Amino acid sequence: MLSSLLIVLPVFGLIGLGYVARWMRLLRETTGEGLSDFVFVLAVPCLLFKTLATAVVPLDQPWGYWISYFTGLAVVWLIAQLVAYRLFRRRGPELVVSGFAAAQSNTVFVGVPMILKAYGDAGAVPLGLLLVIHLPVTMTIATLLAEGRSASFALLVRRLFTHPIIIGILLGAAMRPIVGLVPAPLWTIVDLLAAAAVPCALVSLGIALRRHGLASGIGLPAVLSGLKLVVHPLIVWVLATQVFDMPPAWSGVAVLFAACPCGINAYLFAERYRQGVADASSAIALSTALSLFTTIGWLTWLGAG
Repeated sequence: MLSSLLIVLPVFGLIGLGYVARWMRLLRETTGEGLSDFVFVLAVPCLLFKTLATAVVPLDQPWGYWISYFTGLAVVWLIAQLVAYRLFRRRGPELVVSGFAAAQSNTVFVGVPMILKAYGDAGAVPLGLLLVIHLPVTMTIATLLAEGRSASFALLVRRLFTHPIIIGILLGAAMRPIVGLVPAPLWTIVDLLAAAAVPCALVSLGIALRRHGLASGIGLPAVLSGLKLVVHPLIVWVLATQVFDMPPAWSGVAVLFAACPCGINAYLFAERYRQGVADASSAIALSTALSLFTTIGWLTWLGAG
């Protein structure tokens, strides 16, 4: 219990800092929007650029590993959008935000320290592979869903190729063959911007929570939290242990990665489109709080740590 608390404490600390700073009027309302814009336009693209440009990807792909994790991701994304549409009357980009929140994991603050503590060096490679693929895939899917609902093909292509996240992904992939030629000062700039992504996003989330509270109600955030913390890892566990054959460390990493709370990028995405912000911020806060208990359950079930 104590170790799990120490893992999620920095998340609550930075969210609480943003909340209290806004409550005490040390920060203006527009500060949160400015921070989220900075993270979405500059910091996260730099993080994706760095991750994809420098990642070591094995030639033999672990297809059972990918299928296990991303099948669970797809299922909870679809369920979240269906529930949000039918029961909570969400439409347009709000639907995408609901699916994104239920499927995308908080990897940096919760996933990485929890998984490395549980599996040590044996979990480093499967963890690294998911870190490289996870955010580009979910961001690309969310962008396609949001931009492609009413846009023509030509407009969709133009929006995608001018989208900060897509630009970061494409540049990172393009730089892989010549990554050793990138000047050190440029990498320093990229590193500084990438390092700012998570703390700035969490402070911005705290400001948003102060603004919205539980304006969307508890119903939809509770559904999204349940899908993220229970349904997603359960699907991954069944596929990774009962269907496909892989080392216990690999299946355990996939399950724990799926069991992480809702990721901050769902909130950034909502702020970008100015829709579903209350849903995303509430789901992230609630799922992070509940993950203190659910991750203990999954660690015990897996016999890890």
